Amino acid sequence: MSGELDRPLAVSIGEPAGIGPELLLKAWLLRKERELPPFYVLGDQALLQARAERLGLDVPVEEVAAADAAHVFASLLPVVPLENTLQDAPGLPSVENAAGVLEAITRGVDDVVSGRASALVTCPIAKKPLYEAGFGFPGHTEYLGHLAEQHGASTPRAVMMLAGPELKTVPITVHQSLSDAIGTLSGEEIIAIGRIVHREMRERFGIEEPRLAFAGLNPHAGEGGTMGLEDDEIVRPAIEMLRADGINAIGPLPSDTMFHARARANYDVALCMYHDQALIPVKTLAFDETVNVTLGLPFIRTSPDHGTAFDIAGKGIALPDSLIEAMKLAHQLARNTSTRMSV
Repeated sequence: MSGELDRPLAVSIGEPAGIGPELLLKAWLLRKERELPPFYVLGDQALLQARAERLGLDVPVEEVAAADAAHVFASLLPVVPLENTLQDAPGLPSVENAAGVLEAITRGVDDVVSGRASALVTCPIAKKPLYEAGFGFPGHTEYLGHLAEQHGASTPRAVMMLAGPELKTVPITVHQSLSDAIGTLSGEEIIAIGRIVHREMRERFGIEEPRLAFAGLNPHAGEGGTMGLEDDEIVRPAIEMLRADGINAIGPLPSDTMFHARARANYDVALCMYHDQALIPVKTLAFDETVNVTLGLPFIRTSPDHGTAFDIAGKGIALPDSLIEAMKLAHQLARNTSTRMSV
């Protein structure tokens, strides 16, 4: 088991015009204070060195092989180089960087699946330059599901979780307009995601009997049909089906009363019907410490809960807290998974 835990984290550099490079440099500087596990960056050594110099950060950056990263991590920031170079232009995203951004993610998945890394942590990406380069996926999560399938996973289902110190949430529908989310919400989707969350809470988070709370779609969870029929006709039957599977599931609950401290004590994760219903409470409670976790994949992936922040890129004011928490959580999930497999 020690070999499993000694492997470093693979970290994809993300959008180079954003704050990702700065966060990586600052995270390495805080490695001892924040007790970070060893990690290496899939990126561009020249770009990271230039960003360090721009920001006045004393970070030695060197290219290494993934196998050597953990051994040199204490004295330098290890970078596993990409075939595609990246341009250093803070705040100015370019389609020219798209190939390198995607290569970093792809290589990171390869490293985790092959055993060179224990988990994948991804810095934020910008979708527009990727779309301009022909990227055919809605976002990071869907692309990771595609990569998992390429590595032999049978019909992988990537599910987004936002995990903070006080609250974990999962949106059932994700990057859709509110009208589309309502139109596509189905009992089958709720059941499928509920089963994945239950399994991952046990296998990754180490909670033997996870408690799942489901938010209602409508105000007051429909209030007996007076504020919409979806909660009684779609959400409630799906929850009853999950209960029949032996899953501890409650709801649908009024979303305006399920996120205060006393209510949160009654469940381990909240499953919400649409994007903002899930993301607003968890980010409000702990914006800087919340982590994006992808469930349902045959490997561990975490990410900061924020975006590229082009407006502050290269200014030296970006906070690395969410990236640091993403690294620590990825390491803990790898530890939990390895421990469970060894029992």
